[in-house]
Amino acid sequence: MSTVSAGFRLMRAGWVLVREGVVAALPGEELSGLPKFGWRLARLFTRRRALAYERSDRLAKAVVRLGPSYVKLGQFLATRPDVVGNDMALDLAMLQDKMHTFPRAEAITAIEASLGRKVGDLYAQFGDPVAAASIAQVHAADTVHDGIATKVAVKVIRPGVRRRFFQDLESYFLAAHLQEKYIPSSRRLRPVEVTETLAQTTKVEMDLRLEAAALSELGENTRHDPGFRVPSVDWERTGRDVLTMEWVDGVKMNDIAGLATAGHDLKTIAANLIQSFLRHTLRDGFFHADMHPGNLFVEANGTIVAVDLGIAGRLGKKERRFLAEILYGFITRDYLRVAEVHFEAGYVPRQHNVAAFAQAIRAIGEPIHGQPAETISMAKLLTLLFEVTELFDMAARPELILLQKTMVVVEGVARTLDPAFNMWKTAEPVVGGWIAGNLGPRGMMIDARDGAKALLTLARQAPELAARTDRLSREIDLMAEHGLRFDETTARAIGKAEARYSRSGRLALWVIALTLVYIAWKLV
Repeated sequence: MSTVSAGFRLMRAGWVLVREGVVAALPGEELSGLPKFGWRLARLFTRRRALAYERSDRLAKAVVRLGPSYVKLGQFLATRPDVVGNDMALDLAMLQDKMHTFPRAEAITAIEASLGRKVGDLYAQFGDPVAAASIAQVHAADTVHDGIATKVAVKVIRPGVRRRFFQDLESYFLAAHLQEKYIPSSRRLRPVEVTETLAQTTKVEMDLRLEAAALSELGENTRHDPGFRVPSVDWERTGRDVLTMEWVDGVKMNDIAGLATAGHDLKTIAANLIQSFLRHTLRDGFFHADMHPGNLFVEANGTIVAVDLGIAGRLGKKERRFLAEILYGFITRDYLRVAEVHFEAGYVPRQHNVAAFAQAIRAIGEPIHGQPAETISMAKLLTLLFEVTELFDMAARPELILLQKTMVVVEGVARTLDPAFNMWKTAEPVVGGWIAGNLGPRGMMIDARDGAKALLTLARQAPELAARTDRLSREIDLMAEHGLRFDETTARAIGKAEARYSRSGRLALWVIALTLVYIAWKLV
């Protein structure tokens, strides 16, 4: 029955996308056969008024109708241009996570259930909601310490949101399985694996204790940084369903007129934003991955305060070196070094030629050097680079794609503040400084120290590794002698799973077919 209900929810989502003109806005002229017929049919069923909107506006309206889980799905797919294409990824990245508020009484119930205390014991005053997103909403409140009142922001999980998300996830998994089964060309994109990643990130985002931990970590990393900070967390009033943090007084970064009226230097803010993001990425390997202007405030002294850290990105040391050397290589036009970094990091298979790869990278870099520096987009550069790497069998890496998506958004915010923003001039001190500190003599000493620690750890584990190797050798010998065997329980379970999967697929297809017949009959 869950498969049937998932099929109905999936059909409703498809119908909303058709009616709001999202399907009609896709480049269907390039299609042929049945897909092109479906695209033309979708255009006939599109609402007349929807045709007047841009594709991004159609997408936003459809997602609002579908509900909060589809907002998160859209934002997640914005990080996977390899799946939805670059143009659609940019449209999805612009989705604003704004929803209707839910009653204050429901928020109080959620807080008391999560923290096990009465709201009156936790807060001296608890106000109405001031902002609402797909997963949670924010209330203004006051706490009292030693007789001093402090204003705080209280983020509360939306009631029933987990149940709704898990129901919609069933639909996403059904769509992914059907796609893999009936569209062989899509299997390289691994839609089921993509859906599993979405499920995991959503579970993390719906536990506000983890967001509080991310705020705490980023706060420690940036406590000495000029012009950037995050709100402090009130851990006593934080649980799975509620996050209490410092109230931020400032102007939102999407209010350009408000920033100018407050007397802020927009060019300085743009430079500070980019340098802060690069500093977090390269120095710390931990960055805010949802830095759209609605999540960024500017305080009276010009300090940028980032909120809503439900989505965060991490880069290992290898990935940080990869990013820094790529950017610096393009700045200095050292395309061979950029290519070598890809091979050293193991991102491009060894069967490819380094010189040929460097030639492909030169095709990206040379046109850029012919442009004025203020028109060069680092985000566009990374997008073109990832397109070229696909030609050389570089597999999609989630951490780099999330970085690319965030850089697209951050650079877009900077150019909104300063249309003549020079990305390279702004980035060079941070990127160059990181390279000097980490790839020069000091970096070599750090690498040597880390290598010595790794060797010591390996030496300590040597007896256990030897025992494991001995057991593995004996098991391989037994397999070679007797063959690989399944026990009866395993074989029976495999048979049941295959039968259930086949029945579910056929049942879902029948439900879809009958629903389409019903819709066509109603329209006639």
